[in-house]
Amino acid sequence: MEQPIAARMTTERAAESVLRGEVRGLRRLLPFLGPAFIAAVAYLDPGNFATNITAGSKYGYLLLWVIAFSNLMAVLIQSLSAKLGIATGMNLPEVARSRFSKASSIFLWIQSELVIIATDLAEFIGAALGLYLLFDIPMLPAAVITAFVSFAILELQRRGFRSLEVGISAMILMVVLAFAFQVFIAGPDLGGVAHGLTVPAFRGTDSVLLAAGILGATVMPHAIYLHSSLTQNRIVGKSDAEKKRIFKLEFIDIVLAMVIAGAVNMSMVVIAAALFHKNGLFVDDLAVAYTQLDHLVGPVGAVSFGLALLIAGIASSAVGTLTGDVVMQGFINKRINLYLRRAITTVPPLVIIMSGADPTKALVISQVVLSFGIAFALIPLIRFTSDRRIMGALVNRRLTTVLGWIVAVIVVSLNVFLLGDLIF
Repeated sequence: MEQPIAARMTTERAAESVLRGEVRGLRRLLPFLGPAFIAAVAYLDPGNFATNITAGSKYGYLLLWVIAFSNLMAVLIQSLSAKLGIATGMNLPEVARSRFSKASSIFLWIQSELVIIATDLAEFIGAALGLYLLFDIPMLPAAVITAFVSFAILELQRRGFRSLEVGISAMILMVVLAFAFQVFIAGPDLGGVAHGLTVPAFRGTDSVLLAAGILGATVMPHAIYLHSSLTQNRIVGKSDAEKKRIFKLEFIDIVLAMVIAGAVNMSMVVIAAALFHKNGLFVDDLAVAYTQLDHLVGPVGAVSFGLALLIAGIASSAVGTLTGDVVMQGFINKRINLYLRRAITTVPPLVIIMSGADPTKALVISQVVLSFGIAFALIPLIRFTSDRRIMGALVNRRLTTVLGWIVAVIVVSLNVFLLGDLIF
């Protein structure tokens, strides 16, 4: 995914000044900030809204530690993806195509496209639901509006990735401010928050299942594919020393983005615990959550929740479309117009909405489909970043590889467990 030459040269010149030691302090981070914030949108999609609200309303602050642990996993996984792009100058699908057979690459492309469609379904429905809740626009017209807005966001990509990064980061900031306001008016029990963060615990089988859902939904295949693409040609290191320096600075970007995404997810649980759980309300539907917020804290609190859902859904939808371009180009070396792709991926959500399906149930089903693709993204990522012939000086340390495989086993096992529970 190329950015205009002028924009790329500006970013590279700023980065070169940093690498030469000419820039000090916080300013040295600026050329390297952005890619992780685009990837972080995947951790704020409407599927996370539904899971976190359910967890907080049913178990209070109990499962906050699960989100904290999930965030640590996200930092590791996204850092591996970013490092692959920096070390090789290729994204994950491109590396896979160079290492696997043509048949395997075609299979990986097909399954990744299905996963992206499922992901896009969740994000599209979430944004449409936000419009419905805020403005009482029926779901079908709301979905059409969502499509047009996502087209507008994709237009930023034509101006270079710096413009896209700024645009997506601004949207994340709006989501952060919305939930910060909701936490403020919810007045959570700070002692309960601290206890939930620091004391791992469960309360019955259902809490284990919900924790498994939170952990299993942490790893988003499209975020893994996309992050390696965002770093592959953004700032090119001319030596092993420069590549290591670039990765260290990009790692700060990853930590900042994942901490913000984690804080927003924790805020959802805290708000649900402070308002719903405290009042004996079990809420597992986003529309009900909006209505109850209006009842408990007034329309301003409800509107801020609806806006956060709308903005997160639109941003996530645009990012999903970009990922579709990455996997097609990477796995099979083909491309279609980005706007045509956006139009094609609009069809499944519109069909589901026209069928009258329940939006929250559609979100749950989309997460099930998404879980099938996790192993196909995560396992090759760990395998490639552990290979010195591919990574050179940026090859994983032994501890990093061990932790990566532990995370892979945990996430894949949890998703198999949840699929089995859903089926049987």
